[in-house]
Amino acid sequence: MTFPSSEAHDDLDNIDRILLAALQKDGRIGYAELGDLVGLTAGGARKRFKRLQDRGILQVVGVTDPLRLGYRSMAMVGIVADGDVEAIAAALNDIEDVVYVVLAAGRYDLLVEVLATDQRSMFEVINRKVRPTPGVARAETFTYYGIRTHRFEWGVR
Repeated sequence: MTFPSSEAHDDLDNIDRILLAALQKDGRIGYAELGDLVGLTAGGARKRFKRLQDRGILQVVGVTDPLRLGYRSMAMVGIVADGDVEAIAAALNDIEDVVYVVLAAGRYDLLVEVLATDQRSMFEVINRKVRPTPGVARAETFTYYGIRTHRFEWGVR
């Protein structure tokens, strides 16, 4: 695994920063509007957009609220590892109900977000899929009651 350098943002210019900030506010903004913001043609804005995607800086997705889509149970699972954390993360990534895996420091080696249709399904995922994953020494579940903050506009350095 490679870790991003703290210098990774240095090769973004002001145009990139403005485009990224605009896309964080509205991922559906058109190329013509993006171009107007920075003094480029729609084609020029599209090229910048594509370059940011190709470099892995930008990904445009539709963000949904799982609790409004029929899922009734969400939880963060703190995992203490007994083995290679990256191998455990890769195995957890293969579990369909796992939607987020983070390598962490501190009390837990991994933080894993799980989404399920109901409490019984959540129990099944954690008890029959997450806990038995090789290398998982301990798993502590933090059930969500609701989501109050989910930000995607944190600024561009």
